[in-house]
Amino acid sequence: MKILFRLFFKAVRLIIGPVILFINWLTMPRGVHRPIEEQQRIDEQTNNMTLYQFKTCPFCIKVRREKKRLSLNIEIRDAQHNQEYREQLLQGGGKIKVPCLKTNDGNGQTTWLYNSNNIIQVLQDKFAT
Repeated sequence: MKILFRLFFKAVRLIIGPVILFINWLTMPRGVHRPIEEQQRIDEQTNNMTLYQFKTCPFCIKVRREKKRLSLNIEIRDAQHNQEYREQLLQGGGKIKVPCLKTNDGNGQTTWLYNSNNIIQVLQDKFAT
């Protein structure tokens, strides 16, 4: 019975996933336009940020949309299909849960932030104009 549930939900994801991605592509927000110097300063700040995500996860899409709206150049790592990134997420954050924003501060301190709403709030607080 467990196998039937897995197959059912896998089939649902295979059908709905591309639809979600297409709708996201159609409705993607435009990024914020900043002066070049300010954008470069923000790019420097986002160099130490990494977003671990699954491509069709609705919560990950929500964070990616905010990243696009704020014109942030945060590295995105697909922890669903890349075993190395998945292992980094497990070792660093302690669990395989996405979305997860990894931030390294200047002192070598690493923070792993889970929950899309918390990630979006941090990004807005730090980078919204």
